[in-house]
Amino acid sequence: MEKGRLEAFSDGVIAIIITIMVLELKVPHAPTPAALLALWPVILSYILSFIFVGIYWNNHHHTFQAVKNVSGGVLWANLHLLFWLSLIPFVTGWMGENHFAQWPVVAYSAVLIGCAVAYTILLYALIAANGRNSTLAMAVGRDKKGKISLLIYCVSLGLAFVHPLMACAGFVAVAVIWLAPDPRIEKAMLESD
Repeated sequence: MEKGRLEAFSDGVIAIIITIMVLELKVPHAPTPAALLALWPVILSYILSFIFVGIYWNNHHHTFQAVKNVSGGVLWANLHLLFWLSLIPFVTGWMGENHFAQWPVVAYSAVLIGCAVAYTILLYALIAANGRNSTLAMAVGRDKKGKISLLIYCVSLGLAFVHPLMACAGFVAVAVIWLAPDPRIEKAMLESD
């Protein structure tokens, strides 16, 4: 199967996710900096989530540049990832509106874990569809970066029960790890040319 429709559909869903998140931002009723400052948890949770969705979109794009084939399993794995990503606006709003309280941060952590697991499943499905010697397989290798990120998310989930803002520090750490597009894929693509 060709990958074009999957990429177009995924791009559309991710664009809608970002649109939903920005539409959840409510304009302050007062024209003062204090009114805007009162929204800091909402704005901070939006920025964090925008970065995460952007990271997933960026890495999704790079990943699909490194493969030629998709399969039925890839389609389902991609839908699984989009399902978890589609929950980000909900947990973002809940976390921001409740000033990073324990249960919203726990839910946010759980969604980020779901996204990370789903992305890993998508990688393995793509490798299965393209072969163990494919550019993607060579680039991903043992996926240490992905496993470290998942570990940090799991630690953040535990921290959310003790100190929710410490859990958020874990989220930021993962975002920093992934801010640049996955260089392993870019390097493997250059080497395969």
